[in-house]
Amino acid sequence: MIEVLPRGIRFDGCKLIAGFHGIGATGYWTVKYLIQKLEAERAAFIDSNFIAPICSIMNGKLVTPHEILRKGDLAFLKIDVPVYKEHEVIFYREFAKWVVDAGFEEVALVGGLDASLKVDDTTYRIAYTRKFKPRGELLEAKVLEDEHVIVGPVAILLNYFEMVGFPAYAILAYASTERVDPRATAVAVSVLSRIYGFKIDVTPLIKGAEAIEAELYRRSMKEEKRVGESIYT
Repeated sequence: MIEVLPRGIRFDGCKLIAGFHGIGATGYWTVKYLIQKLEAERAAFIDSNFIAPICSIMNGKLVTPHEILRKGDLAFLKIDVPVYKEHEVIFYREFAKWVVDAGFEEVALVGGLDASLKVDDTTYRIAYTRKFKPRGELLEAKVLEDEHVIVGPVAILLNYFEMVGFPAYAILAYASTERVDPRATAVAVSVLSRIYGFKIDVTPLIKGAEAIEAELYRRSMKEEKRVGESIYT
């Protein structure tokens, strides 16, 4: 179903961080930002019939849609183009099997959580398998409420890792369901930086969020004014 190249590559003792194109594109942009700021290098390719026939160029080099990059003992799953929806379960289940066999120590998954579900001033929730032992700030982090569900690649991976007894957890940052949410990405990056002991400036993400929010506010005021004027014309 999938093939990781070069064949037989090992990631013994590494932690894998993975994110996907979900709510607020939180997971995808978290991984993308970490790769850029930590200057992770490409370590492996993922080939599959379930991947879209797309490639791109970055800094003069060919970039394939699904790659694993590495910086020290941290590895990153970069999914530039989502897997075809009807093949997600098969693809990510097979990938999860490979992760376990490749020697990874644990997996950190990043996703977005509908901001309308927020009931307090915390910025994220967590979910984890029975084999994962929370540490650091995750000891105090709130677990996702019982009435909520996780869907998509994060759910597929968590389910498999739970069944086989593999340590994995998800950081679910509250995010907008209507647009890319840099503020949610900043939350996830900050949490991961504290867990794994690296330093990354999230100021560009916060500024990006403020710019988007300011533009949305400007548009809403303009629309409100337009509607108000039309009442009297």
